[in-house]
Amino acid sequence: MNEKEVEKNFNNCQMEPTHYVDPKDIVEAEPLSWKFWKKRRYIVVLLAFFGFFNVYSLRVNLSVAIVAMTENRTVINEQGEETWVQDFPWDSKQKGLILSSFFYGYILTQFAGGFIGSKIGGNLVFGIGIGTTAILTLFTPLAAKHSLELLLAVRIIEGIFEGVTFPCIHAVWSRWSPPLERSRMASIAFAGNYAGTVIAMPSSGLLATTYGWESVFYVFGTIGCIWFILWMIIVRAEPSKDKYCSADECHYIESKIGSKGHNNIKHPWKEIFTSMPFYAIIASHFSENWGFYTLLTQLPSFLRDTLDFNLDKTGFLSAVPYLAMGILLGVSGYLADWLQVKGYLTTTQVRRYFNCGAFLAQTVFMILTAYLLDPTWSVVCITIAVGLGAFAWSGFAVNHLDIAPQHASVLMGIGNTFATIPGIVSPMLTGHLVVNQTSEEWKTVFFISAGIYLIGCVVYWFWASGELQEWAKTPEQKALELNHKKAISYANEAITIKDETTTTTN
Repeated sequence: MNEKEVEKNFNNCQMEPTHYVDPKDIVEAEPLSWKFWKKRRYIVVLLAFFGFFNVYSLRVNLSVAIVAMTENRTVINEQGEETWVQDFPWDSKQKGLILSSFFYGYILTQFAGGFIGSKIGGNLVFGIGIGTTAILTLFTPLAAKHSLELLLAVRIIEGIFEGVTFPCIHAVWSRWSPPLERSRMASIAFAGNYAGTVIAMPSSGLLATTYGWESVFYVFGTIGCIWFILWMIIVRAEPSKDKYCSADECHYIESKIGSKGHNNIKHPWKEIFTSMPFYAIIASHFSENWGFYTLLTQLPSFLRDTLDFNLDKTGFLSAVPYLAMGILLGVSGYLADWLQVKGYLTTTQVRRYFNCGAFLAQTVFMILTAYLLDPTWSVVCITIAVGLGAFAWSGFAVNHLDIAPQHASVLMGIGNTFATIPGIVSPMLTGHLVVNQTSEEWKTVFFISAGIYLIGCVVYWFWASGELQEWAKTPEQKALELNHKKAISYANEAITIKDETTTTTN
């Protein structure tokens, strides 16, 4: 091929309507600033934050309320005699069953939530899931007073509806989140989990001691219903369907993502289930959830029974680790995006360093908690261990969007199915291990958590990836990449021929 032919091919390639445009070259007319309310996508993030606030406040309130529901209270009868009574005489195994029952339902709808969210829009599934859970929470006191079996049934049904939330929010991000804003947008929204925990744990303790344990469920159930109404009114499936999203922002998001919607997605199941980066995410998610659910369901009991804190202090101290995590999630999300934007680290490096660094630290501090078992230092170690989990969430939790954005909600659904197993097994295992509330029994619980963190760290380090997988590329993306490669090839060939011509002339 001579110089003129190469130049002609290069020009033709540049003039094709599907010519490659580097996403880095696409900018908004009005750049993102601290005035986040001017960007519709961050209104979605804010409401998602409060959505996850409800997800966890509705989930953890029973962890504190069950302490009040089963504690021995002093009662003076008509004869003036002092007696001890319990509202519910449940033993440690029954309490473990009650706390884990939520996850029996939760594990069933992970895949369904991701799959349906990718088809009809994650916003609808997310809203209905949380709204229904809030309504059922209002009926929890009635169910508990009726029978243990009915309480278990209500908690299982709550889990079924709340199980769709994490997978389907990835369907929302896949349509609203530009790639270099994914870490911060997802992290800010996920921080709502820990804000909900921080508020719910101490508030539940105060409500239970002041107004009775029933008030815990009435207050948080009502808050969840109010949020549901606002979410359904304000949030749409994608920018193009939101009349309040500016044309500039809509074009920017869709150009960055590379598509305008994913209504007819065909999931490559064989490639998904043979993808090692996907299995690395699952292993990491399982490990993080084991430590998290162990503390989420058992920390109030541990503080009261082993470290002798009363119910008021138990609620507040149980919330401290999640306050640390909520704060650090915003930091870790921003830092992860900043390192990528500046080019200091690749996406793969960011995910790997953040995730594995957090897991190693959590392993160390879980072991220290097991050895110290001191009222002050135990709380400090647990706070650091849980808080540093924020960096892990900026690793594995958004990694689905890196490797397969169109299939992210389904990947999250499959992964979170396995990651829900700790929510079922951990409370029951703790209930069987911790029978006499001795320090040695609690040591075993913390050692198990530390070991699982370490295993997750090793698996993720060797097999994680932050690159878009070949099987996840759309035909349009493959065509653009091919066109880009052709343009580069023709350009390089033209330069080579020109250099050879110059050399020959000289």
